[in-house]
Amino acid sequence: MSLRLSIALTTALLTTATVITTAPAYADGPGTGTPYVVTVGDSYISGEAGRWAGSSNNSEAPADALGAHAYHDNAAGTGEQIAKCHRSKSAEAFIGGGVGGANLACSGARTATSNGDDFKPGLDFFDDGAGRLGQAKLLQQFATTHNVKQVVVSIGGNDFNFASIVQSCVTDFLLSPSWFPDYCKDDSSVVANFTAANVTAVQGRIATSFQNVRTAMRNAGYADDAWTLLVQTYPSPMPAGSGFRYGQTGYTRQNVGGCGFWNTDADWANATALTTINNSVRAAIGQSGLTNTRLLELQSTFNGRRLCEKTVGLYEEVGLTSWTQPTAVDKTEWVNQIRTVTTIGSNYFIQESIHPNYWGQLALRSCVRQSYLQNRGGTCTIAGPGLVNGEPQMTLN
Repeated sequence: MSLRLSIALTTALLTTATVITTAPAYADGPGTGTPYVVTVGDSYISGEAGRWAGSSNNSEAPADALGAHAYHDNAAGTGEQIAKCHRSKSAEAFIGGGVGGANLACSGARTATSNGDDFKPGLDFFDDGAGRLGQAKLLQQFATTHNVKQVVVSIGGNDFNFASIVQSCVTDFLLSPSWFPDYCKDDSSVVANFTAANVTAVQGRIATSFQNVRTAMRNAGYADDAWTLLVQTYPSPMPAGSGFRYGQTGYTRQNVGGCGFWNTDADWANATALTTINNSVRAAIGQSGLTNTRLLELQSTFNGRRLCEKTVGLYEEVGLTSWTQPTAVDKTEWVNQIRTVTTIGSNYFIQESIHPNYWGQLALRSCVRQSYLQNRGGTCTIAGPGLVNGEPQMTLN
């Protein structure tokens, strides 16, 4: 055999071996690659207020768990992809344990996109051609190139004008005396949100948003049984009137506690407003027709740790100086104070008001993880004191 022929045969054999032994490369996508949990919706899942672990009126330092970059989610970690979405690093999406997390939610989002000065992507397929996309469109794009196993959604509160209701209640508290209180629960602007007609309309929009999530996943190449939609209700952020640690005479309840509601309005907020919103979310699941949903019940999740509740306090009230102290998670609030225009000039944002804070976000993350690993929904409750792996002890019942 000639040297030239020998070299040719050897080259052919090596080439063949390479073809046989080299595994084909597959891009991540439906059913392939690292599994992901994706969160969509509004401020109660985006991570709003996730910077702060409790509250102090003496200094921001004791409660500042995440610092100035808490909401910076761009590639460089220096700013927000969408201004004021406040996608916190403590948000629910990031359950860890080999499961990827993507947070597409946005503080202030409604079921439909608002394309004003403050862009708020809703759960729709909005596309202005200039890079502004609705969350359903964002989900579709992400799921096409990632292996999405669970989508978690919180939506509907802003369709009931949650922020405006809180503003009305605090304004009425501050501008009327205790001997002649002006209640927000009967203000015409508040009542209009809870008429039968409006409740029906909002419920329909929530159902449509769930259908948009399904359409996004179908468009990305997923069968309905290849992923799950975990729908969460809203937690009670403050106690009923009898549970406040501050009296309603004078202005201490707002000036010190940041919870300026009359007892009667707090009772109404828990028994009527929150219950109506959550019932609408639950009913929308059935109305949507989706067959791969689970429900994460959060209405009582923060009980015992709510804003201004008797069982917790400000850092200076409970004798602590830092969120890193072992008992801080049990003695401080899991919901951020209601801020007013006096916040301007500080590191607090008014939009952080009455949202789950650092402790609250990590508590919810724990229950999302349990839902994912146990492949079920349930009621998220506090299981015990202290932290486990840096998170509050929670259980999914």
